[in-house]
Amino acid sequence: MHDIDIDLIEMTLDITKYVIHRITEKDRKLGKFKSAEELKALVGATITPEGIGGERALELWKNVLEKATASIDHPRHLAFVPAAPSRAAVMFDLVTSASSIHGAYWMEGAGGIFAENQAMEWLVSLTGMPKGAFGVFTSGGTAANLSAMITAREYWRSKDPEHDHHKGVLITSTGAHSSVRAMAKIIDAELLLIDTEDRMTGEAVTQLIESLDADKRRRLLGVVATGGTTNAGIIDSLDSIADICKRYDLWYHVDAAYGGGALAADSVRHLFKGIEKADSITIDPHKWLFSPYDCGAVIYKRPELAKKAHSQEGAYLDIFKDKAADGFNPSDYQIQLTRRVRGLPLWFSLAMHGTNTYKKAIERGIELAQAAARKITANPLLELVREPGLSCVLFRRRGWQPDDYKHWTFKNLEEGFALVTPTRYRRQGMMETVARFCFINPDTTENDIDRILDTMK
Repeated sequence: MHDIDIDLIEMTLDITKYVIHRITEKDRKLGKFKSAEELKALVGATITPEGIGGERALELWKNVLEKATASIDHPRHLAFVPAAPSRAAVMFDLVTSASSIHGAYWMEGAGGIFAENQAMEWLVSLTGMPKGAFGVFTSGGTAANLSAMITAREYWRSKDPEHDHHKGVLITSTGAHSSVRAMAKIIDAELLLIDTEDRMTGEAVTQLIESLDADKRRRLLGVVATGGTTNAGIIDSLDSIADICKRYDLWYHVDAAYGGGALAADSVRHLFKGIEKADSITIDPHKWLFSPYDCGAVIYKRPELAKKAHSQEGAYLDIFKDKAADGFNPSDYQIQLTRRVRGLPLWFSLAMHGTNTYKKAIERGIELAQAAARKITANPLLELVREPGLSCVLFRRRGWQPDDYKHWTFKNLEEGFALVTPTRYRRQGMMETVARFCFINPDTTENDIDRILDTMK
């Protein structure tokens, strides 16, 4: 056997041992960032003409670089929207990479695309969208939102040749995700904001539309509602907004990147009434459906409109569209040509555990949010800012100023104890800095909540 083969086997074994340890360790470390200068001093030059060897590179990762990253699946990582990929999904992510599948076209990736489409069928079933609705996995919510709104813009242009010469107008709320604003810039649309971080309603959308001058009314393209805001877990009045979009013939997109996982939870499914009427929906499995990064999804009521907007042409691509290779081509339905089969880890985890296990794990996040709210209400030092939205809890420490929250965040992180960050929320007309929990990980315990709240004394 050649030396290079022995080295490869040893490297494979070492990495496999690392992965097994990583997904089975009981007392997982949170990790904390270091500056680039600190890391350079600890690691030195790693990219050299001769190479430093796999053993040395893995040693640097385990002993230095990994420890300078925050474990997103740590049970006391409750900041932003964390992630908690299942062990099955993590392991199958290795298989996905090792399989070297190009997931753009059926001709090259049929088996992988078929498998991830099984997971997509389940996602579509959660939304209740009509027969014929389908979607594709993307790199995340931003790519999904952008893919949907490019489809919306192209459909809008197809309805009237005059639209080619005008800037479309989108309506959303100030509580919508930042990617919606970025997306509007990219598709060169004018964005009108309804000034609320609370629940956007059909009445508010109607009032805004009726206040517009004739020019803006003619340029109305669509409405973006939110199915679980990132900041507070608020679900817009999806049903009433759907009715308004139908009345004014507007594209209706629901950004449920964070909240969409809760469609599987019987306790809150009714809050999403009307989502089934959307023209497009974003859901991120890497948020609340226990997939590793990166895995988003966009679902279309009429996928043929997305195909018309996104399908790429090129002499070197013709073979992929030959009848002999007929099948579902994911690149036709979103902005990326080259893509991983991002839905494979989700598919494997769903196939292994079953959807009932997923339901229980998602319900656990909601239960933890309710438990945290009770503990905060019972604590005289703390105040609940609003009732929990899905798995998000906003609360304040009486007497604290913004710098107190920042100090608290960095102290807990420096000690490797927890990562809980502040946010800003409008209360009684004033923006206020408050603390925020977001529960995704079913391994988080009520004792974890108690210990974090104790640090606010």
